[in-house]
Amino acid sequence: MRGFVGPVDLADRLEKSKAMDRPIRGLARFVRQRLRQGAVRDLLHGVPTGKPLHPPLATVTLGCWLSAAVLDLARADPRATRLLLATGIGNALPTAAAGLTDWSSLHREQQRVGFVHMAANVAALGLMSASLVARLRGAERAGRVLSYAGLGLGTLGGYLGGHMAYRQAAGANHAPQVAHLVPLGWHDLCPLKDLPDGRPVARRLGYIQLFVLRQGDAVTVLADRCPHLAGPLHQGRLVMEDGEACVVCPWHSSTFRLADGSVKHGPATAPAPMFETRVRRDGTIQVRPGLT
Repeated sequence: MRGFVGPVDLADRLEKSKAMDRPIRGLARFVRQRLRQGAVRDLLHGVPTGKPLHPPLATVTLGCWLSAAVLDLARADPRATRLLLATGIGNALPTAAAGLTDWSSLHREQQRVGFVHMAANVAALGLMSASLVARLRGAERAGRVLSYAGLGLGTLGGYLGGHMAYRQAAGANHAPQVAHLVPLGWHDLCPLKDLPDGRPVARRLGYIQLFVLRQGDAVTVLADRCPHLAGPLHQGRLVMEDGEACVVCPWHSSTFRLADGSVKHGPATAPAPMFETRVRRDGTIQVRPGLT
């Protein structure tokens, strides 16, 4: 039995701690209610770029603050240090907005770690802001102490952010890797007559569960696991968005175009893998991996 409790163990314990669940529920609900589905929310999720927006923004902020600490240690030009601090502080605002938007649509275990991640970064932002004010007033020594403390908290926040990304897979693409799981070529799926008309169902193809929607003689097939957090798309709602037929994930409302599996609305940023379909003369539906 190990006696040493490392940072990974502490982060794992945060996942299981229910002590913060009440404020987490309230804050997540508040964010979702105030930031409705639409262009701004999609931008903060990173839908236009196909990648989450929060991680690269966070790298800029922490990088500026780390660089400022290096300049402090080197006793470099204080104007450069102040500029780096101010840049990090200014960039922290869109970073927080993007992170809070993503956080509001995560599983509870991820939100628990994210809540402490957020608290550490807010405290770091406060210390860095106080450091900048102190420096502008000529208190360079106090400014250095405050920025070192802020960098420590920012590093803690960064560690927890890494735990969310790499241990809990928040922000990762959860859609199945079709190219590695489905051989090339056409594969028999099921008879067309066995599918209900106008209602999506789940069907299996080897290792993969598929979203299958029959509309008359036309059949749409996507990978069933939502790329956001692996929700079952076949249990989602069918909607029309700007004249485009879409499916809405039942877990966090990611919306995908049925025509090609691309993302219409986040929080997902990666498309749902698409399958080409055809119907043989005997009525058997065949599928093969598409280009998405």
